[in-house]
Amino acid sequence: MKLTREQIRERVTALGPWFHNLDLSGVSTAPDHFLGDYPRTKWKHFAGALPADLTGKTVLDIGCNAGFYSLEMKRRGAERVLGIDFDDAYLDQARFAADIEGLDIGFAKLSVYDVASLNERFDIVLFMGVLYHLRHPLLALDLVRQHVAGDLMVFQSMQRGSDEIAEIRENHNFWNTELFRSPGFPRLHFIEHRYADDPTNWWVPNRACVEAMLRSSGFEIVDHPEAEVYLCRAAGSPAGEGPVYPARGI
Repeated sequence: MKLTREQIRERVTALGPWFHNLDLSGVSTAPDHFLGDYPRTKWKHFAGALPADLTGKTVLDIGCNAGFYSLEMKRRGAERVLGIDFDDAYLDQARFAADIEGLDIGFAKLSVYDVASLNERFDIVLFMGVLYHLRHPLLALDLVRQHVAGDLMVFQSMQRGSDEIAEIRENHNFWNTELFRSPGFPRLHFIEHRYADDPTNWWVPNRACVEAMLRSSGFEIVDHPEAEVYLCRAAGSPAGEGPVYPARGI
């Protein structure tokens, strides 16, 4: 049964608060978002960098939240879209949004650390706004690269600190401490307590760190369409031995 606008508004209120501001048949889910019309305002800056026609493609949306990007991928014709998150409230919001929009999207409760259990590679992997919420961010990138990354990964992370990129050699003498003072040296800032009132904000990288971590996990950066967004493809092997976390199959 199709819901009226008032019924949708009542359900949106019951499922709140929302982090994604979605337009569900004229009802905004987060009209007073502190970042504005988020994440649509960010999406507009890099939407054109992704294929407009995703017919026949499979998409994995890691940390899907209320499903904004999952909805956009399905609207572009993706054959299969799976959104995963570890928060039941976000998954309830995403399922409701997909139902209202009439889009066939799958959603599942799953941690990024357990993506191996999917036993599937996806043509496109979205890894948006997740890294800084993780206590083990490089491990997560390693696991994504090893188990689910296909032709394209769309990556985004909050960044703080310098935008500079220092030229770093492969090796340095033990007594060389000056490079750590360079604004362009890769830095991953640890947050012990809270940042932006969010206890799940653990690590915030600078730009150099984001790019170094992507390369270290075996990704090649092929485009940088927005300040925090990178388009990557799996290329070569990760540095070291890759993920140390045991792969979990079904």
